[in-house]
Amino acid sequence: MQILFIIIAIILADQLTKYWAKQNLEPIGQIPLIGDWLKFTFTENTGIAFGIDLGGQVVVTVLSVLATIGISIYLYSLRRDNIYYKLAFACILGGAIGNLIDRALYGRVVDFIHFDLYRGYIGTYYLSLWPIFNIADIAISTGVGIMFVWYKRIFEPEPVAPSNQTPIASEAVKPDEETKRSEV
Repeated sequence: MQILFIIIAIILADQLTKYWAKQNLEPIGQIPLIGDWLKFTFTENTGIAFGIDLGGQVVVTVLSVLATIGISIYLYSLRRDNIYYKLAFACILGGAIGNLIDRALYGRVVDFIHFDLYRGYIGTYYLSLWPIFNIADIAISTGVGIMFVWYKRIFEPEPVAPSNQTPIASEAVKPDEETKRSEV
């Protein structure tokens, strides 16, 4: 139930902020927040991560659906009962579904959060560091980050509870010295 709540919250936050971006940013293009460093910049991404195009809208949408299903099946098959796993799973799936909704409805993903860390030339090559992204992208990155940081707690086998077997004679606990003195 916790996973479902987080997934729905991510999807709602993602879709509501994208709706706001389409209504308010699309007509004007950009709103500076902190100089040129942080701004809301409206863009629509027809490719996958970082705008990479793999052969058109249909191909990208089909690959997105297959990737979302594949990740869901894999993570569900692990079924760990710890908060790190649940949070990582919910973030990745909520973000993937948020972007998938855009692809299915519009054929592209709305991006608008823009950190412009560096803009300029390195030699003759123009470089603009940092893509424009959205809430779904943040959720996916957060989920992957949780998996990296708490890898052992998520992916390593959970410890097996000790059995209730009685120890064999050689493993029997010997009374301590205090108990021996009281018996004499």
